[in-house]
Amino acid sequence: MTDRPHVMIVGGGVIGISAAYELARGGANVTLLERREVGAGASGGNAGTIAVGHPPLNRRGRIAQAIRQMTDSSSPLYVKPRLDPSLWRWLLGFARYCTDAHVQHCMSVMAPMGRHALEAFDRVLTEERIECAYTPGGYLEVCSTESGMDGVRHEAEIIQQHGYEPELIDGDEVRRREPALGPDRIGAVHHHESATLIPSLFLDRLAAAGERRGVQIRSGVEVVDLTQQSGRVTGAKLTTGETIEADTVVLATGPYSRRLTYPFGFRVPIQPGKGYHRDVDIGPNGAPALRIASVLAEHSVFCTPMDTVVRFAGTMEFSGENDVMRPQRLRQLTTAARKAFPEMGTARPKSEWCGLRPMSVDGLPIIGPVPGVEGLVIATGHGMLGLTLGPVTGEIVARQVLEGFDARAEELLPARFT
Repeated sequence: MTDRPHVMIVGGGVIGISAAYELARGGANVTLLERREVGAGASGGNAGTIAVGHPPLNRRGRIAQAIRQMTDSSSPLYVKPRLDPSLWRWLLGFARYCTDAHVQHCMSVMAPMGRHALEAFDRVLTEERIECAYTPGGYLEVCSTESGMDGVRHEAEIIQQHGYEPELIDGDEVRRREPALGPDRIGAVHHHESATLIPSLFLDRLAAAGERRGVQIRSGVEVVDLTQQSGRVTGAKLTTGETIEADTVVLATGPYSRRLTYPFGFRVPIQPGKGYHRDVDIGPNGAPALRIASVLAEHSVFCTPMDTVVRFAGTMEFSGENDVMRPQRLRQLTTAARKAFPEMGTARPKSEWCGLRPMSVDGLPIIGPVPGVEGLVIATGHGMLGLTLGPVTGEIVARQVLEGFDARAEELLPARFT
């Protein structure tokens, strides 16, 4: 057993847990370090939607839309005005990628990866017998305005060009499929290939499966620096002063990845994009018992049934690395839900949450070896697709570490930014 490589994963979200699981499955000796608890960030608090085949955020007209909304703290997109050079560098870079040609490039990469993502979920859920309320059949993207319908129709056309089968339906059919929706919903797109699950259950049970395969998970430990020798990363130093050695270090630290790669001369082009959720109990004066998950297109609010609650999740807030919950952002979720579902009550939320998602400058994940540094791999930049791409990213990282390459990540390598 002495020839088993020791791989250290930094970060206990869905990307880190998936990578740890796949590496252990492939024969590596794996240690995972998480500064809080497994799934404490966006991985556990997301909308629970496995959404495949969609275009990136970088689209023509996005910057003009952002400028119109950026100072309104109740809009779906909010940028807190501040002097932050890294944010403005990122926004300028983001703008350069807002072209039709880049959307097509992203789709050529992400459409096949979406199919691999569904296959990876099927395999791991079956192989490990994970029960997490996994529900195939997709979700509805519903609209209350003609401009909203124009937007989702255009996106559906792009998706269709890459082999997916979004279905355009009218308001009557929307209410047949989800009777809780009100009469003001004029139409929707049904994204059949997608699925939903309870993310916290999936993460806990995937972590347990990893531990059964030998993964050592250490929670409540924070990496302050990476150790190196002769241009090769050799491990990590913790805030306690402890040093842990490893043959390879994988950074799955989401929006916090920048500080650990900066000493090596690599600036990870990501920004933290904050999302929120409110869980509301299903029942009298609470949330309706939804038949199918729905996205309220004009408000970018996901409404996902999860056992005894409905999770209302969404928004995008660029306000830096913080966990400050802004009441107006949470109220936006409830306001949108009450407009969409006439029977929505006024019961207090069962829980409220916010978390940071790593938004890459070009809308694509960043997966692979850090340029010019041996023994260091990064997996971040998944934006709002961390859950969707978790298991397939785990597969890719494991092959990169154990076999040296995975062709699926050829357009996702960090070297594209050098």
